[in-house]
Amino acid sequence: MTEPCDLSAVDLATAIAGRRLSPVEALDSCLSRIAAVDPAVNAVVLVDEEGARNAARAAEAAVMRGGPLGPLHGVPVGIKDTQDTAGLRTTYGSPIFADHVPAGDAGCVARLRTAGAIVLGKTNTPEFAAGANTRNRVYGATGNAFDPSRSAAGSSGGSAVALACGMVPLASGSDTGGSLRNPAAYAGVVGLRPSPGLVAGEARGLGWSHLPTDGPMARSVADAALMLSAMAGDDARDPLSYALPGEAVRGVPERWSPPRPVELKGLRLAFTEDFRFAPTEAHVRRVFRTRVVALAPLFARAAEATPDCAGADDAFAVLRASHFLAQHGETYRTRPEMLGSNVLVNVEEGLGYSLADYARAAAAQTRIYRGWQSFFAEHDVLVSPAVTLSPRPWAEPYPTEIDGVPTRSYYQWLALAYAVTLPGHPALSLPLGLDESGMPFGLQIVGPRGGDALVLGVAAALERAFAGDAALGRPRPDLARLRAARPISEAKGFRDGL
Repeated sequence: MTEPCDLSAVDLATAIAGRRLSPVEALDSCLSRIAAVDPAVNAVVLVDEEGARNAARAAEAAVMRGGPLGPLHGVPVGIKDTQDTAGLRTTYGSPIFADHVPAGDAGCVARLRTAGAIVLGKTNTPEFAAGANTRNRVYGATGNAFDPSRSAAGSSGGSAVALACGMVPLASGSDTGGSLRNPAAYAGVVGLRPSPGLVAGEARGLGWSHLPTDGPMARSVADAALMLSAMAGDDARDPLSYALPGEAVRGVPERWSPPRPVELKGLRLAFTEDFRFAPTEAHVRRVFRTRVVALAPLFARAAEATPDCAGADDAFAVLRASHFLAQHGETYRTRPEMLGSNVLVNVEEGLGYSLADYARAAAAQTRIYRGWQSFFAEHDVLVSPAVTLSPRPWAEPYPTEIDGVPTRSYYQWLALAYAVTLPGHPALSLPLGLDESGMPFGLQIVGPRGGDALVLGVAAALERAFAGDAALGRPRPDLARLRAARPISEAKGFRDGL
């Protein structure tokens, strides 16, 4: 019998609204799964059992009274620990904020609550979301759901692993250089990086920069679309929060959920292994080619092609460093010992750049963006691997080499993701089976400017096409193995952070 925590969010919300399942029963099921499995992976680092139970009882009473319900009424969600939750500790993975309790919710969290979601707890993240290996000195490391000794990626690693293990049906993420796409790929779940401004984010230190954005994570495309329908919305505090091309209505559930039907046979597919610059390992290239063989016949045509991404490494490095300077420059000046190595490296890198460097990076980003518009005049959708390499041990702070070639920075291995971040196009990581190491493989699906609905529709069509395929369907972790595993907290270096 399917446990409530293993139901899709769509089915869970429907069952609750139809009085076939109580919000309290749904919450109890999630809490039970967390107690049984989380010690092996350390994904949900703070559980608000009292607050969640109170909210679940109130949700149940609202169902019994009748009347309109929100699209996520009674559905438990996990919130990434970089996003503020009113009255619930939010640490950002930093010792500086180990006891920080925000007075209010982040905008995206507030919108989830308004839609009826029940905040169950916080999911793990690296310090200030810096780096793609979910480890910090407050809560320790998060292990991969398919092998707890390996990395869950990051920075939304806790959310991805919690989803894969059935601890929550939905979880929030955020993404700059792939911070929700990479962990989604490593966990065999879905992660959507929306178009800038679609999910308003009032907390960005550089409000006019679209590099960071919040987004939904789920176990299916339909669930991600449902969560997006609640997260999307305008917020005057976010200068990028305005209507996208052709999007007259914002934050309306029907606009995003369910995903609109897409006829793949009418679309022109482009595919690339590396955008001509990402250091993608041979293993991932081989697996990706097998996926292209399966995908290509579904489309009107398929061609190997990529937008021009020349200069992407340099542009992303400079622009990313500007965010770290804006957010952590003062702490670096006054309390550098409180910052982890990843944050320190980025601040110091930023201090080494000049205004001329920033102007060069911003100009390169603009040139790349305009090249992408020309590219999408000839192609409708673009796919690539979501991550450059298969998961490695989380004890390795970051990949120092790929196929024997040294990486230039701790984040260069994220190049497949930040190639898409720079022009600001929507992108989704879709699970497509396992790689040669028995770990989940994620396909990155990229759409045109403002094409979030198209990306969701394409992803949903591919998900349906391979749902019954044992080799290409969504993989599931071995929960019995995780229940029997030793707690990850006993592993050497668990709380070393980065």
